[in-house]
Amino acid sequence: MTRICLTIVLLVSGAFAHGDDWSQWLGDKRDGVWRETGTLDKFPKDGPKILWRAPVGKGYSGPAVVGGRVFVMDRIRATDKDGKPLRPTRDGILGKERVLCLDATTGKEVWKHEYDRPSTVQYGSGPRATPTVKGGKVYTLGAMGDLYCLDAKTGKPVWHRDLMKDHDIASPPVWGYSSHPLVERDLVYVTVGGEGSAVVALRQDTGKDVWKALTTDEIGYSPAKLVEFGKQKQLVVWLSDSLNGLDPTTGKVLWTQKYPVGRPAIRPAVNIVTPVLAGRTLFVSTAYHGTMAVELDEELGSPKVKWAGKSNRMDKAEGLHSLMANPVAEGGHLYGSCAMGEMRCLDAKTGKEVWKTYDFIGGERTDCGTAFVVPHGKRFWVFNDLGELFLAELTPKGHKILTRARIIEPAEMARGRTVVWSHPAFARKCVFVRNEKELVCVSLAAA
Repeated sequence: MTRICLTIVLLVSGAFAHGDDWSQWLGDKRDGVWRETGTLDKFPKDGPKILWRAPVGKGYSGPAVVGGRVFVMDRIRATDKDGKPLRPTRDGILGKERVLCLDATTGKEVWKHEYDRPSTVQYGSGPRATPTVKGGKVYTLGAMGDLYCLDAKTGKPVWHRDLMKDHDIASPPVWGYSSHPLVERDLVYVTVGGEGSAVVALRQDTGKDVWKALTTDEIGYSPAKLVEFGKQKQLVVWLSDSLNGLDPTTGKVLWTQKYPVGRPAIRPAVNIVTPVLAGRTLFVSTAYHGTMAVELDEELGSPKVKWAGKSNRMDKAEGLHSLMANPVAEGGHLYGSCAMGEMRCLDAKTGKEVWKTYDFIGGERTDCGTAFVVPHGKRFWVFNDLGELFLAELTPKGHKILTRARIIEPAEMARGRTVVWSHPAFARKCVFVRNEKELVCVSLAAA
């Protein structure tokens, strides 16, 4: 009888186990790795099971999944009484940015927070940054620089900062504010812009500035990253013209490395990906200038450039020229999607190309083709901008696609084709992904 009762308890608890969360950009550890087990090895013949669909508006904000809820941002354009979009004004395209909280099991709306905000950014006017959920709060950054701290249960604002107004900035980055808020202990880190405030640390409970640092022509789109190496933690801030290490508590600049190396930066800047740390080497990569690998100094001195790309042409680039999708460092190699759609493998020590393929982007060269790569055990999930999800093996010897399926339809017109440019979230043995019309939850659980 004891065995029977124990079996029942285990079965019931298993039925209600929700699995891992994905609480922010690139997951809980902000490293882009999915660590959950009990997932499938091959999609069913008719494709994976769609658990639910929920309507959303425009935006590239990826979802965050925490405690049985999904958080995502979108934008609804203002319309007249007949439902036609209002014409742009001097202030930009009229509309509302929204923070949506959905039930992770059903997709039903739990709450929403919305605010009026004219938009002047290019390529869709919706938010770009993934919400950061921590300590019962949701931190969001809109495309025009609205930084909010909301109560995760109710959606009620705790505090709000207008980054452009508060730091005397005339206009947002060309493609909008995109650096996903980084929350660590009692501070929130965001890139802002303006004189001496390229990066700002704010109090987590009040939103007040604690320190600000660095000046640059363009802040770009890459979020700040905390790394542990050497004598202390460092806040790595990658701007349009430099890679920097700062004291995360005081904002003191510990070191600076110019980027790109040996040539001027092309404008507007496209520093988008989050810096990748592997051992003592830090990697950054752009579509224009390729990858730079720097070796950090344990004494917090200036890093040493190990190798750097030499091409300024993303359409004729060699090596890894990342656009929006983060490269992955694994086993002494880098894997990532280039700006023309190729998936490439590089030797991380030398930067030399090992192999390349168009198999993850429809089989042909594609302008601004994008594929997000997420390590999962010894395999990788790859989600491309055609709405396709792959489970694959990536090794220095080559690639092997184990299973593939289209899980969402591309809906945003860009570069002459329709695309999905939002990073997915992997949690609860599911993948959560959105386009410009809907957010879908797809089961990846083993049968």
